[in-house]
Amino acid sequence: MTAPARGTPRVTVVVMTRNRREQLLRALGRLRELSGPVPVVVVDNGSDDGTPDAVRRDFPAVTVVALRENRGAVARTVGVRLARTPYVAFSDDDSWWAPGALKTAADHLDQVPGLGLVAARTLVGPQERPDPLSAVLAASPLGTEPGLPGPRVLGFLACAAVVRRDAYLQVGGFHPVVFFLGEETVLAQDLATAGWRLCYVDDVVAHHHPRPAADGADAAGLARQAARDRLQLRNALLSAWLRRPAGIAAAQTWRVARRLPDPVARGALLDAARRAPRALAARRRLPPQVEAQVRLLER
Repeated sequence: MTAPARGTPRVTVVVMTRNRREQLLRALGRLRELSGPVPVVVVDNGSDDGTPDAVRRDFPAVTVVALRENRGAVARTVGVRLARTPYVAFSDDDSWWAPGALKTAADHLDQVPGLGLVAARTLVGPQERPDPLSAVLAASPLGTEPGLPGPRVLGFLACAAVVRRDAYLQVGGFHPVVFFLGEETVLAQDLATAGWRLCYVDDVVAHHHPRPAADGADAAGLARQAARDRLQLRNALLSAWLRRPAGIAAAQTWRVARRLPDPVARGALLDAARRAPRALAARRRLPPQVEAQVRLLER
């Protein structure tokens, strides 16, 4: 896609949501207040709380896509396909971009044609605490190549990333087998495999205001955390089966299997097994140079 003419938008914001109407409306208001009149596409993952109609009513300039079912992170790909700008910034229904962040990200992408993704510095909550992942990305052992705006990375936070649209679509976007939670891993590896650079850039800032966690000591809080842990563990297995060498994928699976008395590990393994045929059918081992980078990061 060629660069737009002067004065036309360079970045579209794609927001994925499901059954979080009030949070989404607040986030869209903050986005409009801080980022100005940028194109926005909201992709709703089958909400039953009236989210699409509420967005159309309160934000008529926003493009709304109401999916009939929950498609997980693949919903973002629906939004990317609708975008008509060279770059796409992802937000969730509890995040938005700081003033000037989208322009800065677009400037970096303009200046480095091989840059496929910019991972932003993320500030969490009203206290604007740095997300711990930002420090991890800033200290990436992959280093900074001449001409790049920051250290190379193979990870990012989905609600705080700006992608080159053509690069994202080239590799197929977020993988449907992983679905949601930890979906960034396979996309980062696929972009690197296709020859794109991914960088953490400290001067691009996103705000993330997740809902305060419920009391984890009660039964409901413990159940929610266990479900999240189970999903994360399942997706780590699926990601390994999709892209890592057989020996590493088997070793990772064995480590989970050894924990089988743990209901979280048992559930994750069963869930992954149900998706195993799809994962193995889509398996594509990383090239040696990308696998070497993954192992360096793991060390």
